[in-house]
Amino acid sequence: MTTAADLLITNGIVMTMDPHGRVIGNGAIAVRGDTIAAVDSAEAVGLIAAKETIDAAGGIIMPGLVNTHTHAAMTLFRGLADDLPLMTWLNEHIFPAEALLDANKVHAGTLLGCAEMILSGTTCFCDMYLFEDAVARAAKAAGMRAVVGEVLYDFPSPNYGSIQKGFDYTRHLIEDWHNDPLVTIAVEPHSPYLCAPDLLTEAADIARKHRVPLVIHLSETHKEVHDIRERYGTTPVGHLANLGLLAANLLACHCVVLNEGDMALLKRHDVKVSHNPESNMKLASGVSPVAELVERGVCIGLGTDGCSSNNNLDLFAEMDMAAKLHKASRLDPTVMDAATVLRMATIDGARALGLDGITGSIETGKHADIIVIDTRKPHLTPMYNPASHLVYAVGGSDVCATVINGQVLMKERRLVHMDLEKIMADARQIAGTIRGG
Repeated sequence: MTTAADLLITNGIVMTMDPHGRVIGNGAIAVRGDTIAAVDSAEAVGLIAAKETIDAAGGIIMPGLVNTHTHAAMTLFRGLADDLPLMTWLNEHIFPAEALLDANKVHAGTLLGCAEMILSGTTCFCDMYLFEDAVARAAKAAGMRAVVGEVLYDFPSPNYGSIQKGFDYTRHLIEDWHNDPLVTIAVEPHSPYLCAPDLLTEAADIARKHRVPLVIHLSETHKEVHDIRERYGTTPVGHLANLGLLAANLLACHCVVLNEGDMALLKRHDVKVSHNPESNMKLASGVSPVAELVERGVCIGLGTDGCSSNNNLDLFAEMDMAAKLHKASRLDPTVMDAATVLRMATIDGARALGLDGITGSIETGKHADIIVIDTRKPHLTPMYNPASHLVYAVGGSDVCATVINGQVLMKERRLVHMDLEKIMADARQIAGTIRGG
């Protein structure tokens, strides 16, 4: 190991999240360009000369977290309409507020979301929103890995207008961002209750043709299930099955209200699920049967949802909530153990987005999406089990360094290349226009 590296991260417990679950007690990682060049003991990797070194100081070195479902620009609506039922929240507050948005506002809100995610250890996110080219540009400027897709629904969009123009907009996104090292485009119909069957099948055809992810809100509430049954004579999952949408490239977000047949269909078609426990709790949508889905072998990733229904983008808080919620729901302290939940936030989240070949674990040849946890804190002392600490004790503010695609974006709790004060000032100014409505 004599070839020089661009970055060396050393002197920490390396949680690789690789297929063997390897943990290196005193480990280090060498990064060359955007790629992990070596993962080994600190003694072995320390032989590599590096242009820059991050000393983990005995903390935890791990893959960056993967947020499989959010609406990043909804940072602009944080706290706007709390403590309301989903449909009241959506129809009477969120949709009217979104009608005031434009590409510049979405870009600003997304930058704020990216700053929050980088500071709390998220290195990749999947976004569904409006003006998604602005989201892609903001993620690129922030240096974040992102899967983005324009939300498609039956009624006219504040961005593209009619649904046919929405399909055109999506196709242009796919073309414009093809082969980008950080940004992947997805096709993203909103939900079965806001998308006609023809819209859903056209969206699926576009995703299939271009080999990109298909992302949808699915079976989020009892009302949705009731309404879809009334309309189509089956559950939302059954409805998508009848339309031919269930497939390995489908990411179904929420999946709160599922029956046995629904779960069997999700497993049979290798559908991926994004679990958003905090948002589902806050909107009183219910508790997703995630423990049962895990037992069936369904791939589950974690998501925060947007800041208007969470109200933060801290995936460490989401891990803690996911583990505890299902223990309480099942009255079983052994379900959703720390190791399982940690995989949801890392390698399983990457697999849910079709990105597990490049991110989600620390392995030679993968892209360097890495975070460092500072464990020199009272609430993290002592440490018997690093995985348990990461799920039950660590918070986003304990992340001291964030590296994405080999670039150091945050070090010693400071963003390296983003003007945080300006980003927050812009968000406050936009909030004034939204408040004035």
